[in-house]
Amino acid sequence: MSPRLHVRTITDPAFAENCYVLWLDGSPEAWIIDPGFPPTPQEVESLIEQARLAPAAIVLTHCHVDHIAGVDPLRTSLPGVPLFAPRAEAHMLESPMANLSVALGASISTDPAERSLDPGDELPFAGDQWRVLDVSGHSPGGLAYYSALHGVVLGGDALFAGSVGRTDFPGSSSDRLLKNIRDHLLTLPDGTTVLSGHGPPTTIGRERASNPFLQPGASW
Repeated sequence: MSPRLHVRTITDPAFAENCYVLWLDGSPEAWIIDPGFPPTPQEVESLIEQARLAPAAIVLTHCHVDHIAGVDPLRTSLPGVPLFAPRAEAHMLESPMANLSVALGASISTDPAERSLDPGDELPFAGDQWRVLDVSGHSPGGLAYYSALHGVVLGGDALFAGSVGRTDFPGSSSDRLLKNIRDHLLTLPDGTTVLSGHGPPTTIGRERASNPFLQPGASW
């Protein structure tokens, strides 16, 4: 039996954005996924201290402001922890206009990622090689991270329980998002748990069967 993968969800009250902290039973190595607005960074720091974790990376599914607002605070409190981000969205990290923070009346940015990721990459973590999947469409270069061993995909804002990501932002494309969901997410096993950027967990099988945006003839 494989060691249990712990998943802690920290949801910020402003945008209901889910930050995830993942670690394997018996190992301190952890990933921090998509840290958003306060109090998310502070809650991540508390969890790391309480669980005695050693973060290996801050990993971004995409670079919209609600998914990167906590990066700088964590870079300050966790010096040396590298940032992994989609290569196609590198410019968004440094541009408040591109990451949409300007639209909120804010100016949020962060330094370039230590590692830029592309679809097809593999990342070693928690006893598995996590596949990097193209789920762009909601954002210009959105990525998902899939572990076959643990039966989980970190899907960002591509696929939600009963819905899909918005495609009315700069660089969005509903056609591209739908194609990537069908080609790269719905091809995963039915029992795969989907950890989305907003909302509750779901499964690939449930969304394939009942998500109204993915049914034949759906128009959006």
